[in-house]
Amino acid sequence: MTGKDLVEILIDRVAEWPEDARAELVQSIVEIEEKFVGLYHLSAEERVAVRRGLEEMRQGKFASEEEVEALFRRYRG
Repeated sequence: MTGKDLVEILIDRVAEWPEDARAELVQSIVEIEEKFVGLYHLSAEERVAVRRGLEEMRQGKFASEEEVEALFRRYRG
């Protein structure tokens, strides 16, 4: 079975999914399309976060190597 065959099978099954699941699928497809085909457009919240990060960078607010390593340890398990 090819990837294309699997996509077609799954698309047929999507019609049986609950509305919330279909809406989540649509959002995922939009994000994938934007990632691989089009430009990504920041949301208003993402713009605020980027501006805040840039301002903190200008102020010299950086995590120490120890803080970064602790964060990685936390998520690596």
